[in-house]
Amino acid sequence: MSVIPDKPALEGLEAKWNDQWSEQGTYLFDRIRAAEAGRAGVFSIDTPPPTASGSLHIGHVFSYTHTDVKARFERMRGKTVFYPMGWDDNGLPTERRVQNYYGVRCDPSLPYEADFTPPFEGGDNKSSRAADQLPISRRNFIELCERLTIEDEKQFEALFRQLGLSVDWTQTYRTISDDTIRQSQLAFIRNIERGEAYQSLAPTLWDIDFRSAIAQAELEDRDQQAAFHTIEFPFADGSGSIAIETTRPELLPACIAIVTHPEGPHKHLIGTKVRTPFFGAEIEIHGHHLAQPDKGTGAAMVCTFGDVTDIIWWRELRTTEGADLPNMTTIGLDGRFLPDAPSIITSVEATDWYAAELAGKTVFSARKAIVEKLQETGDMTAVGKPFNHAVKFFEKGDRPLEIVSTRQWYIRNSARDEQLRETLVQHGREMTWHPDFMRVRYENWVGGLTGDWLVSRQRFFGVPIPLWYALDENGERDYDRVLTPDAAALPIDPTIDVPAGYTEDQRGVAGGFDAERDILDTWATSSLTPQLAGGWKRDEELWNLTAPFDVRPQGQDIIRTWLFSTMLRSVLEDNRAPWTDAAISGFIVDPDRKKMSKSKGNVVTPADILDAHGSDAVRYWAASSRLGMDAAFDPQNPTQVKIGRRLAIKILNAAKFVLSFPVPEGAQITHAIDASMLTALDGVVREATTAFENYDQAKALEVTEAFFWTFCDDYLELVKERAYDQTDVGQASAALALRTALSTLLRLLAPVVSFATEEAWSWFEQGSIHTATWPTPLGFDGDSAVLAVASEALIGIRRAKTEAKASQKTPVARAVIAAPAAKIEALRAAANDLRAVGRIAELEIIEADEFAVVEIELAPAEQS
Repeated sequence: MSVIPDKPALEGLEAKWNDQWSEQGTYLFDRIRAAEAGRAGVFSIDTPPPTASGSLHIGHVFSYTHTDVKARFERMRGKTVFYPMGWDDNGLPTERRVQNYYGVRCDPSLPYEADFTPPFEGGDNKSSRAADQLPISRRNFIELCERLTIEDEKQFEALFRQLGLSVDWTQTYRTISDDTIRQSQLAFIRNIERGEAYQSLAPTLWDIDFRSAIAQAELEDRDQQAAFHTIEFPFADGSGSIAIETTRPELLPACIAIVTHPEGPHKHLIGTKVRTPFFGAEIEIHGHHLAQPDKGTGAAMVCTFGDVTDIIWWRELRTTEGADLPNMTTIGLDGRFLPDAPSIITSVEATDWYAAELAGKTVFSARKAIVEKLQETGDMTAVGKPFNHAVKFFEKGDRPLEIVSTRQWYIRNSARDEQLRETLVQHGREMTWHPDFMRVRYENWVGGLTGDWLVSRQRFFGVPIPLWYALDENGERDYDRVLTPDAAALPIDPTIDVPAGYTEDQRGVAGGFDAERDILDTWATSSLTPQLAGGWKRDEELWNLTAPFDVRPQGQDIIRTWLFSTMLRSVLEDNRAPWTDAAISGFIVDPDRKKMSKSKGNVVTPADILDAHGSDAVRYWAASSRLGMDAAFDPQNPTQVKIGRRLAIKILNAAKFVLSFPVPEGAQITHAIDASMLTALDGVVREATTAFENYDQAKALEVTEAFFWTFCDDYLELVKERAYDQTDVGQASAALALRTALSTLLRLLAPVVSFATEEAWSWFEQGSIHTATWPTPLGFDGDSAVLAVASEALIGIRRAKTEAKASQKTPVARAVIAAPAAKIEALRAAANDLRAVGRIAELEIIEADEFAVVEIELAPAEQS
């Protein structure tokens, strides 16, 4: 036990107790204890691994506190808590941060420089434009990614420790470590072996800045300005034309068909041939149910590819109608028009003009050139007024996505597999969701999927796809002869390692092999966080003790990515949900109720808030919000944080005061108000426990805090005179009740106000409060009305003195309290304590309809 300071303060508690928790191993996962108790005695958490690219924001503090409160509760309830932390190192955000931080970009064609020094360090880099960044080799680039993420992770861990997360820091993993790469590659190979992973040359959503494919789950719609252009398509027989409205006239060279609704105004034209204006390609008008008869002219052009609808039309017209629709690519991987016109265009004039005016141009410049050309030829009859419409972006990208045809790797999901869809939904329904309405978002996502999960990325810092391809006699990849490694050889880098049966000198030569250079999407690794943390195929004892995990805590915005992908991998591997519960946090919004995001510039970093107000205050603010509910945060006036700091300070001061009263040996509860207080506290224990069990930390905090203030403001004041008086036969009862309540309240508040409660606990108990036993009702059967009535009377006495313009310490010669008949007995039971606290010489209690202090007479000495 530690010495009670003369003036308890919050300052310095975080450093003091973090050091002691670390030295004493307070939060370590006890494997021996867990093995003895079995899976039922373990509470396992699939902790979100934050992206190690920059700094944590206040939203991290918010959601990770929710998880920590639950972890602390379960630990005190006797569970062996498995609470790991992961760092999501790889991926596009990390690469972008490295590019901007060091002023470099990756060029895989360059050789490795052993003593490379980047041109910039952090703030020294004044430009993030690719043209201003130094090209370096892939290996040099990856080394810089490793260096910066390790530094970021150190900062993240320091902040999470300051916040008081009760993480077992020995159970930490990185999504780019050798163990992680091995497990991620193994899971992917098993997907291939079971036929769940496959490769395909197909239209792909493409980010032209990152030069990589993007999956459906990573998309977001952003409003962009556009205008409808009306273009006349002449019939091939010269009999007239049909008008089309489009926002993307630059794709006219890749126009392969026109669609109209089978029951729309142009249904009689289905099967008719038309020519593309100026370019002269002969195409056909097809019927399709997705064509909107009441939009524009009632017909639309199909281009390869302008948007996702173009892909749907192209696929379905080919498969259902057998239409001979080519894939005419015009936009390259850099977002610029390719040098050669599509083969569908046969006009020499048009192909020459394409080469001279479109080749190498950006989409914007090409649009301008084509509009001018069609206006010149008279084929464009109108350009509408600009308007805003939703355009697909990569969620971390800066420019609209293009659609290009590339060869990619996919994992099958429920898009074209009804049985898998039903299985995913069923496992989602078997879980408990907090709050329950978040389940609908998951089911809507599963039901709305339109394509399989694209998992390959044309990037550099990530888990290598562990494959090679046999080369034919011409040195071309034979995509039907994919070479996979043996599981025992993992992890591998196919650009360095050699497949079984080959030698290094056969790399890249006819009859030899070629390495897969793509990496796995970061979600393809993050989707395995239960496996990575829980030791799947690495530590089977740990895996059996932790899986399926008890809870997946996460934000609502990544239900469609992280939660879904983890569910999919678990179902494919084990045919079960990876967790029993999902705890979904809301967003942090600014004072104007706008979601905080880096792009909006309204993100708050938590370090200054933690330093200024203390971790307990910030934890209180976070825990005050229920799961799934958005919370506003104003860094200029963080009201809830200030309330939390006041609570933490009061905990220390109240504990010091209560501990000043010695508890005699053999003390028992003998006074009605003491029994009343403890009976009411039993009710608080029951209600708070149920709330914590149901992931409602806000309710648990609310009921506990309300009672704590009643305890401090009313009960303490009512009994302190008796507790001081060693000659009073009721002293032992008061001191015991105070000590019992303090012990219970500190434990109830410990999951939230973790530092102040630990400090106060150390003044009179051995060991950490966070490994102490969670309080249970003590079974007091006192009259709970006694404390309530006494509190009401105390408030009345205080008010009467204030109205008499007297100090609260002023003695009272006589006071009369009126109370309804139902409250008379309870009031009389507290009469002696009321006399003492109010310094009342004579107290009369009378019956009346309303409760009130009807008379108060100050002592004569005080009146003069």
